[in-house]
Amino acid sequence: MSKNNYIRTNGRAADELRKVSIKAGIIKNADGSAIIEFGKNKIIAAVFGPKEVHPKHMMRNDQAIIKCRYHMMPFSTDTRKNPSLSRREIEISKVIREAIQPAIIMEDYPRTAIEVYIEILQSDGGSRCAAINAASVALADAGINMRDLITACAAGKADGKIILDVDDVEDKTGEADMPLSILPNLGTITLFQLDGCLSEEEFKQALEMATNGCKKLYELQRNALMNKYFNNNKNKGV
Repeated sequence: MSKNNYIRTNGRAADELRKVSIKAGIIKNADGSAIIEFGKNKIIAAVFGPKEVHPKHMMRNDQAIIKCRYHMMPFSTDTRKNPSLSRREIEISKVIREAIQPAIIMEDYPRTAIEVYIEILQSDGGSRCAAINAASVALADAGINMRDLITACAAGKADGKIILDVDDVEDKTGEADMPLSILPNLGTITLFQLDGCLSEEEFKQALEMATNGCKKLYELQRNALMNKYFNNNKNKGV
């Protein structure tokens, strides 16, 4: 529970995550995959590769290239979304690619591409952070050599209070939103954004809160991977 008695309109304490579940290995035809339910967010990530690069001129002789597509399904929001990629989706695709790339040992896969596809089935605020968590598990499920898992969480400000894991209503009516992704074992920040205004003290509090949220999500990511491989070995009688 929170150190103070502040309760948000959704019933959570200031430092409480929404309910999160993660499952690895859910797409048969992908090299790695995961589904995450993060509050009302429902997101699938699928990884293909390392594979041949197309078009060829994009190929790097010394390392892999990462391709990432973040796409919201037409039924993922309250109003029907155009099926084609919007400018926002293209921007978030770039943000996610840059957030996950530092975790991948790119030089182990020269002259290849690693493709990450993210489908938002249902959106409820914080979808980029939830998508990064799903993509991280999918990359690990694909056997991609990684320095660490990437874990992401946002903190923000609503009703004058610093809060963890901003949902859609809090994002639209609140005063600030601060998505963060880290490599938890290395202590490296791979994504930091801030929409809104925070005082220096509020910023420090939000950063600490988001980092703690990332650490909690890291354990859920690890559990999702262990559950898949433990259950597979158990079913095989290992």
